[in-house]
Amino acid sequence: MQRYFVNSPLQAGRPIQVSGDIYHHMVHVMRRQLDDQVELVDPDEEVFLAKITKIENSAKFVTLSVLKQLPGQSELPVHITIGCGLSKGDKAEKIVEKGTELGADAFWFFPVRYSVARWEGKKINHKLKRLRKVAQEAAEQSHRTHLPKVDYFASLKDLPDADYTARLVAYEESAKEGEHAVLKQTLNTLKPGAHLVTLFGPEGGFTPAEVTQLVDQQKYVAAGLGPRILRAETAPLYLLSVASYVYEL
Repeated sequence: MQRYFVNSPLQAGRPIQVSGDIYHHMVHVMRRQLDDQVELVDPDEEVFLAKITKIENSAKFVTLSVLKQLPGQSELPVHITIGCGLSKGDKAEKIVEKGTELGADAFWFFPVRYSVARWEGKKINHKLKRLRKVAQEAAEQSHRTHLPKVDYFASLKDLPDADYTARLVAYEESAKEGEHAVLKQTLNTLKPGAHLVTLFGPEGGFTPAEVTQLVDQQKYVAAGLGPRILRAETAPLYLLSVASYVYEL
């Protein structure tokens, strides 16, 4: 069943009107009709079953009757933020789309020394708007209750410095040296509700100086991701897949 995120609190028995992208997708993409049912997620991340009671094409809105709240939990027990150095092409979109499907809590993007791509001026807002739309579509498709945030930071030193439970930086030199314990130990020690931030470099990875800055000044721990060198868009998905195995399977 199709799922949509709405901006208003929901309650069984109360109707709701939707418009804009939701109206367009519901009516013109999915071809929904009167009495068809959909799932709605409200700002409190609660899921409700709703039935279409009116389709107004001239005014471009749909009215739904909220039938009942639905049970179920589709979120990872540990919050995982994925931070990525800017990569070329559409790699950021792939990371957000697949990372959302795999359960990421949030995404950060930032330029580093080896970043070929540059987001500047109006391009930043354009990129963020597109990536947030990708995240919403992926969250709806994968039946998430949490809509991941997507943010941009101008440099490593501008990354948030909140009270995160654990911070890792994926570093290929650690993998080459045979380090394979940090990721496993970190995931095994995190409890439900903990927040893990993991940073990944672009093509070419992080420079030694950047890793030193992250480790010495920003409390990150360097971690290898196995014996193979992973592409910039593959490494975050590897980590999320490992986390899913540890916490959900």
